[in-house]
Amino acid sequence: MKQTNNVTVGKYLISPLPKKLDNGWWAISVSIRSGSGSGTHDRVLRLTRLFRNKLAAAEYAVAEGLRWIGPRAAGATPV
Repeated sequence: MKQTNNVTVGKYLISPLPKKLDNGWWAISVSIRSGSGSGTHDRVLRLTRLFRNKLAAAEYAVAEGLRWIGPRAAGATPV
């Protein structure tokens, strides 16, 4: 996944993690990382929807990551 698909919101880095399945569909997870160095915390959410293409999967993952961090998402800026 290209770096430009990541989104930074305040102290959070949201990264989509698409995976192509054997049947041609795409599964998606999203990493929500905060902190740095030994204080880094990373949550990975496995989402249940399947997608026909990688871009749709990645966009959905970013949207879910933004939803997960809540109101702080208002100032989201692409990395």
